[in-house]
Amino acid sequence: MTADCLISELTDGILRLTLNEPHKRNALSEAMMAGLSERLRYGETNQDVRVIILAAIGPVFCAGHDLKEMTAARVHPDKGRAYYEQMMGTCSSLMQSIVHHPKPVIAEVDGIASAAGCQLVASCDLAFASRTAKFATPGVQIGLFCSTPMVALSRNISRKQAIEMLLTGDMINAERAMEFGLVNCVVDQEQLAETVMTTARKIAQKSAMTLKIGKKAFYEQIEMSLADAYDHASAVMVENMLNYDAEEGINAFIEKRDPEWKDK
Repeated sequence: MTADCLISELTDGILRLTLNEPHKRNALSEAMMAGLSERLRYGETNQDVRVIILAAIGPVFCAGHDLKEMTAARVHPDKGRAYYEQMMGTCSSLMQSIVHHPKPVIAEVDGIASAAGCQLVASCDLAFASRTAKFATPGVQIGLFCSTPMVALSRNISRKQAIEMLLTGDMINAERAMEFGLVNCVVDQEQLAETVMTTARKIAQKSAMTLKIGKKAFYEQIEMSLADAYDHASAVMVENMLNYDAEEGINAFIEKRDPEWKDK
């Protein structure tokens, strides 16, 4: 499927979603967010989808919100309040849908990811970047603190690093983003797509049921106290052990053969 702003391709269980508005710096416009949300729902319900990749065309991965759309709303009697509330809600729902998605989501960043674009990267489970990629939360430069990007950013990197990015608005390069923990790996530009695909294929070979259980438990326990996290993880482990794929996987390991997953 190809839309005006988003290209969607499904190959061998890997759904590749490519932001396709380079002339708009791949901004999270109403149309872009609607397209991403629809394709993520498709990926959730389609059993053929096992891994999702978010990529982009052009020198900017995603510049964040479409400021021209946002500015146009100021002509309304409420100076745009209702529209801004709607757009922030839509964006927040989109980011949460990535975190709560049952399938792993990988960001493939070749270019600039700023503001809500940086938030998009931080919301993904994994992120790989080319050496030319850059990241920023520059809202402070235009009098608009990156409050919603802050949520995802502060859950991925340390407080000191997050607040530095938020207070200064400075762009950081890919190597520093990896030091911060914002991305998993930095590679040469020509190696990026294949590096991401190699990881996606590796994950796609796993039991989808097991990945769904594990991803959900990871984000649940990370917000808990140590004791509550262990209680929760132990309960998840017990339920997981009783599933078919766990029994099959353990038997396959003992019998020294490849498992045959049924995703249940």
